[in-house]
Amino acid sequence: MAAVLMQQAINLQQTNKESATEILSVIVKQDIQQADDEAIRVKEQAILEVGKLFADQKNANELANLIKFVRPFLNMVSKAKAAKLVRALVDLFLDMEAGTGNEVELCKECIQWAKDERRIFLRQALEARLVSLFFDTKRYQEALQLGSSLLRELKKLDDKILLVEVQLLESKVYHALSNLPRARAALTTGRTTANGIYCPPKLQAALDQQSGILHAADERDFKTAFSYFYEALKDMTQ
Repeated sequence: MAAVLMQQAINLQQTNKESATEILSVIVKQDIQQADDEAIRVKEQAILEVGKLFADQKNANELANLIKFVRPFLNMVSKAKAAKLVRALVDLFLDMEAGTGNEVELCKECIQWAKDERRIFLRQALEARLVSLFFDTKRYQEALQLGSSLLRELKKLDDKILLVEVQLLESKVYHALSNLPRARAALTTGRTTANGIYCPPKLQAALDQQSGILHAADERDFKTAFSYFYEALKDMTQ
């Protein structure tokens, strides 16, 4: 039954988003059994799809409520799947640019839930997202404080990609504060970490872009800056 409804919703997503949202919401609210793998898979897909529709419609309140509503269900899936789903929903909420003013509050609330559930890797990923949010909203001291604490943790663990992301954010924050020596130092550390792992193209592009910004805006080395911007553009198009 749930699979049939799921297919109906998918068929309606392009032509009737309102009906698709209603059908997906029905699936999300259905009670299912722990042993029913197919029902769990369908519900997991429905949660993500209805989240995307809420984001497309700029329906911030419904998306925020969805993030909180699905928490009991997350105990039915692996921690890795749960973390991926929560991160996707939080990213949808923060990226929709609805300007609700509740972005920081929601992110902090999700972090506290991850702490209570002892979901360490999810909590770290959400904290990195909060550092980025602090940077975007010009709350630089809060970004540095949380980023510094998170970096100490990440340096002891294996998630080097997240480590690079936070090191890059630290460089951006210091640059915004006109502390160029620390901005360059943080970026150098991030590039060194990235050199020792497989760095996703978009993250490599972000590192190159930051290098170009520092060379162009602060060192007036436009030739080197151009080469970094060129490399960043290539990685962004991959």
